[in-house]
Amino acid sequence: MTAPDNPRREANPPRAPQPSFGAGVLRFAARFVSSFVGLVVAGALAVALLVGIALAVAYPNLPEISSLTDYRPKLPMRIYSADGVLLGEYGEERRNFIPIGEIPKVMKDAVLAAEDARFYEHGGVNYVSIIRAGLANFTESRTAQGASTITMQVARNFYLSTEKTFTRKIYEMLLSLKIETLLNKDQILEVYMNHIALGQRAFGFASASEIYFGKPLKDITIAEAAMLAGLPKAPSANNPIVNPERATIRQRYIIDRMLENGFITPEQHDAAKRQAIKYRAPRGIAVHAEYVAETARQMVYSQYGADAYTRGLNVYLTFNSNEQMLAYRALRKGIMDYERRQVYRGPEDYIDLPNDPAEIDNRVGEALQDYPDNDELKSAVVLEASPKKVVAMLQSGDSIDIVGDGLKPATSGLAPKANPQTQIRRGAVIRVIRGAKGDWSITQLPEVEGAFVALDPRTGAIRAMVGGFDFSKSKFNHVTQAWRQPGSSFKPFIYSAALEKGFTPSTVINDAPLFFDSGTTGSQPWAPKNYDGTFDGPMTMRKGLAKSKNLISIRILKAIGPQYAQEWVGRFGFDPEKHPAYLTMALGAGSVTPLQMASAYSVFASGGYRVNPALITRITDSKGKVLSEARTPQLDESMRVIEARNAFVMTSLLQEVTRAGTAAKAQATLKRPDIYGKTGTTNDSLDAWFAGWQHDVVAVVWMGYDNPRKLGDRETGGGLSLPIWIDYMASALRGVPVQEPVPPEGLVNQGGEWYYEEYARGTGISSIGLEDRPAAAPPNEDEERKSILDLFRR
Repeated sequence: MTAPDNPRREANPPRAPQPSFGAGVLRFAARFVSSFVGLVVAGALAVALLVGIALAVAYPNLPEISSLTDYRPKLPMRIYSADGVLLGEYGEERRNFIPIGEIPKVMKDAVLAAEDARFYEHGGVNYVSIIRAGLANFTESRTAQGASTITMQVARNFYLSTEKTFTRKIYEMLLSLKIETLLNKDQILEVYMNHIALGQRAFGFASASEIYFGKPLKDITIAEAAMLAGLPKAPSANNPIVNPERATIRQRYIIDRMLENGFITPEQHDAAKRQAIKYRAPRGIAVHAEYVAETARQMVYSQYGADAYTRGLNVYLTFNSNEQMLAYRALRKGIMDYERRQVYRGPEDYIDLPNDPAEIDNRVGEALQDYPDNDELKSAVVLEASPKKVVAMLQSGDSIDIVGDGLKPATSGLAPKANPQTQIRRGAVIRVIRGAKGDWSITQLPEVEGAFVALDPRTGAIRAMVGGFDFSKSKFNHVTQAWRQPGSSFKPFIYSAALEKGFTPSTVINDAPLFFDSGTTGSQPWAPKNYDGTFDGPMTMRKGLAKSKNLISIRILKAIGPQYAQEWVGRFGFDPEKHPAYLTMALGAGSVTPLQMASAYSVFASGGYRVNPALITRITDSKGKVLSEARTPQLDESMRVIEARNAFVMTSLLQEVTRAGTAAKAQATLKRPDIYGKTGTTNDSLDAWFAGWQHDVVAVVWMGYDNPRKLGDRETGGGLSLPIWIDYMASALRGVPVQEPVPPEGLVNQGGEWYYEEYARGTGISSIGLEDRPAAAPPNEDEERKSILDLFRR
């Protein structure tokens, strides 16, 4: 009989061996992994469920994608200067389409490594990446990752906005699934690699290779391919031209990814990281001809319609790129010279900067995308600020120090008690400009605007056109679209009319006060004044124009009749209805555009002929076949609008303006006598003009505010616009021989003055207004006035 088991043993069985601490950790880890995998699977199922529901509801409403299934990139319209420099492209961007079979493997591999390594494995949406991005975004409490596949990027670029919303992401995923059912992977990749924006106005990798490296895509290296592949994520921030350091960081990451995905060998990886990339040498200074190119675009579109943007038209213009840049630089310099005299208006914005110095570069690069450089006016974010020193970071990532005179333009913003809205402090977005010696100064984008146009007076060919300070700031072309009062620059057309009514350059006119009651004016009483507020008494018509005396012009217009003058100015191309037949016409109270003024002054310069402005010389198709070609006009009597002798006498009068009148700085600076023109300053200095010419070129400059306001009590056409005109002419006329006009028939010269033959013997108008009350004379002109009065008393 077997003895029973020990009851104590039954109640207290022996304890099992305890696991070690390490085994416990492993067990916990296994459970955590199992739970995490379960969450991931659940998350994937949830994503799939959401996509399925959205697919059922939204799929029928998705847009048609025929533009992808029948992708035919359209050839842009290209506009060139007379010397063959590309000025602009319209319709499609800078794009060279290349079939997928001709895209080198290294370029495709770099793009896949950078954007979508599993492109050939997923069905358009990479759910694993979406979950991973969602977790990252959740843990970082911000939009850290987008998880967009290449197909999703194609969907977004063709059909959706760039806003970062959940709804847009769902539509992006649904469109991607639709695209994947209609196109194979190679077709999708082909569209992507030919359509994606890559900075420098390049679209597609073939175009980018030419623009960045000056080589065809087939010759690209691993290092160059990785550099280009880094651009789609942020074309501005990762642009190697703008920020080489930031672009290199992205490039090296992509080279590493290419190795991880087996696209390159370790040896190729190391060689690519060692390669020093050489970028395409810039073709001199970029030609700023945005306004004139846009004008040409509008002209071509009016002729060809929408086909203008798809046929690959090549449009050739009348001007040389170097001369266009002379005008661009001259106008910007003149505007910036004026801007330096204005009060500092404060930073353009304020941003929050991270405390970690390592994160500042990315934050600055991101912020300044909204404030791009404006040519020589660079945007920057202030890192440190005090009245004695400002440290700022440029878009390139470079830090600059601003000290001494460079701080003076912004003294008010650096004062300890500066207005918070205009104060320069850490995080302020400012503008800086570099001087000739490499020193930096604080500046600001100007509010004032300007216009410059130059043309050949005998052919009408436009030689330069700058429609404003900056095309990206305002597309409004002030040369062709700005209707402004011409002020005293309109007086020569009144004088020209007077020559036909018996006036001569020696006609004496009294610069004395005038008063017109409301019955005469039809509205308010009017007591016109000269710009300087003084009246100089009797003087010749020649001197009256040289000194731009308002009372002289008014008396002339009153004598010849406003109606006659209104009809006369129509000969020069002005719209008579924009110049009402009132005495205020004598002061340029009508409306003109700078291009109208240039065309009108060309009548004087050409000897009396009126030629329409011309901009386009020829248009060819994509294969070079000439579709249209402009003929250079030959001057003949059918184009004559005033007599040659009228044009000659006016040329003589306007030569006096540039020799000893309000524009005397012109001949003094340019050191040549064949310079003619007239300043113009409107009432309250709202507009400042200079219009003038030399035998080969007429040029007109205007400055003013878009919403008219005073330029300043001491600002005039002679002080603002004339220096711009001189800057341009100094270069445009370099090496051009002096060429003064030959007097035509019908003129005689007596005592050094020119007269119409029929008025040479005193039969013309000798004087007007001498019966009006005399004016107080400046002491240094008493004798001259006394001799003139004595002459007519006799």
